[in-house]
Formats: sequence, C-alpha cells, structure tokens
Amino acid sequence: MDLPVMPPVAPMLAKAVSSIPDLGHVEPKWDGFRTIVFRDGDEIILGSRNEKPMTRYFPELVEALKNTTPERCVLDGEIVIIRGERLDFDLLQQRIHPAASRVKLLAAQSPASFIAFDLLAEEDDDLMALPFGERRQRLEDALVDADAPIHLTPKTSELSRAQDWFTRFEGAGLDGVVAKPLDAVYQPDKRVMFKVKHERTADCVVAGYRLHKSSTPSKPLLGSLLLGLYDGGRLQHVGVSASFTTARRAALIEELKHLEAGTDDHPWVQPGAAGTATEDRMPGTQSRWSQGKDLSFVPLRPELVVEVAYDHMQGDRFRHTARFRRWRPDRDPTTCTYEQLEKPVDFRLTEVLNTTPNR
Repeated sequence: MDLPVMPPVAPMLAKAVSSIPDLGHVEPKWDGFRTIVFRDGDEIILGSRNEKPMTRYFPELVEALKNTTPERCVLDGEIVIIRGERLDFDLLQQRIHPAASRVKLLAAQSPASFIAFDLLAEEDDDLMALPFGERRQRLEDALVDADAPIHLTPKTSELSRAQDWFTRFEGAGLDGVVAKPLDAVYQPDKRVMFKVKHERTADCVVAGYRLHKSSTPSKPLLGSLLLGLYDGGRLQHVGVSASFTTARRAALIEELKHLEAGTDDHPWVQPGAAGTATEDRMPGTQSRWSQGKDLSFVPLRPELVVEVAYDHMQGDRFRHTARFRRWRPDRDPTTCTYEQLEKPVDFRLTEVLNTTPNR
C-alpha cells in the first residue's frame, strides 16, 4: 500500500456541547464503529478508532468499497448495521468474532454499511491540511455514484434543520448531531468537532456495585453502581453509573455496607454464590467482549434509588455509562420501571440516508 496518508491514523474527535453551534455544517451522529478506510487499488484496510485493523470482520464492505470509491483514497466514516428501519448496535458488536466461518456467516446474515463523512486523501493528494469545507466538496464528488451499502452522510447548513434532525433522527437509532467548523483542518485524535447528544434522566434501583480496578483489600474503592429497572415485577439490569472521585468511591463503600446483608435471594445472583452472575439473571457474564475482566459484583438489597442521566437506550439497557445526578430517598424502588423512559419519535432510517444534502 502506497498512499499519501498511510495507516494507522487516529480519527479526529468531537467535544460534547449542550446545544448545536451555528458553524455552517451539521450532520447526523451515527452509532457504529468509527472507521478510517485506506484503499490502494484492490488493497483495503479498515482502521478502527484504536488504530487496529478491522478488515477481516467486514469482507462484504471490502468488496463494496472496491466498487464505489476512488481507486486510491482515505475515507473517514462509520460502520453501521441496519436492521429494518433502525441502526442495530447489538448486531454490529456480534460481527467482531475470532472464527472465520462465523465472520462469513454473519456477513451474509447481517451485512454492514459504511457512512462516509470525510476525505483525507485522494489519488496522490493529502487533503488533511485543507479546510473541511473543501474536503467535504471533494468527498461529495468522489462518492457521487456511491450506492448501498456505501453512503454519504447528509449535511445541512441551516441551524433550524439541524435542530429538527436532532429530534427526529433519534427514532432511526442515531444518537445526536455533529457540528463541524468549515475552516478546520483534519487533526488526528484532537477534539475539533462538536457533538450534541440526547440527555434524559431516569430513576433506577441500585442493586449492587463493582470494585474499582485500583481497589485493594485495605482500601476498597467503588468502581460502578449497578442499576436496575423493574419489568413485569422482575428487576432487570439496565446499566451502570461510574463517574466518582476517589474520595467519593471510598465513602460509597461505607455508605452502602448496610445494604449488603440479606441478599441471599437477590434477583441477579445464583443461590448460594453471592456475587456470581448467572446468564439468565444478570447481564455482564464473561464473553469475548469482557476480555477476561473480573465482572463479579457485590449484591445489595434493592432498596436504594438513584437519579441518573443517560443519552439513549440500546435494546433494554443504557447505551453508555449513565451519569450520577442525585439520590432519591423519596422514591419507592418498585415504582422504578421502564415505563418512565421517554420513547423517541418513530423515524425511518431510509429517510435519513435519502435526505438531500443542503449545499
């Protein structure tokens, strides 16, 4: 491979802001695997955010990229999986599998798509020092004949339209919008762009905790609170809350001690084996995603309620780590159900992909 921009490249990042800045360019925020595509003729490398290649996991994309992209180019974008009219991150995670036979089967059963949103090189031209507005125009020209599963992300220069997208596109599985300065050069691993994500709150039951990776027997530190919501009378694990100072991690161990007793009938624990998760009771058992991490936990009587902030759901769980807001001693744990969660408006993903770019 001989390109003006060679792998690996750490992708340019976005900083979180509370409102959409009026910078002249806004596009949807896709929920998938951030990927930089390096193509030199028939040789293609799919680079991940951690700069490790993912090429072997998406053979169907390799072939599609050969058919719809310039002979020599470097593209920045997102690998997603579309199921019906929504993005499906669960299916996307399953695509990272060590067995070649499984990779081939999943490529046929749940084929991936690539959403392009930047162009770093084309032919012999290194474009990273060009303003984003020029890179975007060259990207549009380069992908003018692109067809599924390769897509050019929509864009708008109108703030009112961007705000409408932020509300409606969530129904198709997107998790916000990204604003990009038109004069910005491409800066790997720097937070140059701006992302706006949905934030909601929920009251959850605290049903256990995991120790922090730096915890020791002489100085135990809480790593994360395990959160639950009731569904049909059964307490389901919905996610974790984990952002605490070191002092707060130590204090929480003491504050929660009184809830450790009387957990023999804990809904997430195998009888007689406190702290051992069972596959049908408590998500978080060992898998290829856990990479050998210790996922044991300290069960607590489900009597404490906490208000957390979250961006959106992935199935029946929080997509990302929830953010601690406050304790809710006034709330009955049994009233913490899925019914309190706000449901996004229904929206079809094909309408997102077919949105006419606002030039």
